Amino acid sequence: MPIAKVNGVSLNYLQLDDVEPRAGREDLIMIHGLATNMAFWYFNYGVPLSRRFRVTLYDLRGHGRSEMTRDGYTPHMMAADLRALMDHLGIERAHFLSHSFGGVVALRFACEYPQRVASLILADSHFSAGRKMQARDEWGFGRRVQPILDRHQVDLDTADPYFGPRLLTRVAEWQLQGKEVPPELAELVSPLLGKTGKRTSAAWLELMNTTSAYAEMTSPDGLSLDSLRELTFPIIAMYGDNSPARLSGAELLELWPHAVFRRVRDAGHFFPTVRPAEVLSNCLRFWDGEFTDEPPRYRAGEVERNWFRSDRVFKSGGAWYFTTRDVDRHGPYATEAEAEERLAEFMSGILA
Repeated sequence: MPIAKVNGVSLNYLQLDDVEPRAGREDLIMIHGLATNMAFWYFNYGVPLSRRFRVTLYDLRGHGRSEMTRDGYTPHMMAADLRALMDHLGIERAHFLSHSFGGVVALRFACEYPQRVASLILADSHFSAGRKMQARDEWGFGRRVQPILDRHQVDLDTADPYFGPRLLTRVAEWQLQGKEVPPELAELVSPLLGKTGKRTSAAWLELMNTTSAYAEMTSPDGLSLDSLRELTFPIIAMYGDNSPARLSGAELLELWPHAVFRRVRDAGHFFPTVRPAEVLSNCLRFWDGEFTDEPPRYRAGEVERNWFRSDRVFKSGGAWYFTTRDVDRHGPYATEAEAEERLAEFMSGILA
């Protein structure tokens, strides 16, 4: 794969652009999160989306095959890496698809170079100002995770704003020590599991133990609410129900009245890897304007504000359900058609 020497670091990247004619094709850049690499996006997103965009994947500094420098891991420096890579590749403006810390990098880039952003998709990104909500709005799923940690004598606190990176480090240590990871924590740390889990764990611990990455990544990211409020290009923010990053998403609701917010039901932080069809569908519907063509409807006397939405009919745990504004789920039903039928009956009763 090609390497670009930019901003004092060697970055590993890959471009997917197999559709003819290539002239006039828009660019899409995908940015992965911590403890992963460009493979996070490649099969489920990069390949299918290359039919629509010229896709650029790259490994963040210190990840994958990109250079592991001694420092330079702040969102500001990584946004500078991104700008330099775009200049190197001749990309003036692009759409962005980002997950977790990759979304923080994308937001920092967007605040500094908004004219270079055509649209932004955030998948479960947790930023400093949103982390402060932890003190005001407890992460509900954390109440279920904490007893699991306590039972396994793991001295981590789910109320810690940087619980995620700390858990990744602890699980990486377990992997190299040959200790079993509690299955209840699997979705919270999925990049460290599977066939490449030990290699990924070793790379993550090297990054944490031999560079300033941990200190820089857990320091304020420089994203103020005022700077985020100024972003006016199209945005969709997707957050998992069971993710602590959802607290940041709740803060963004107040900042971006023009943005689309989607909840990923019963999902944790790494939902792009376990629910790719749903995420990819949301991306395509967003770019096609489906979510913004029809303005939101409000009831009489209801405050006109943004909220997290999801499809009325959805599948969870092998069964089908439908949701209404007042009830989170009606069901279960055996098939999607049955759930659709029951929803139609429900709506007919309201309108009768």
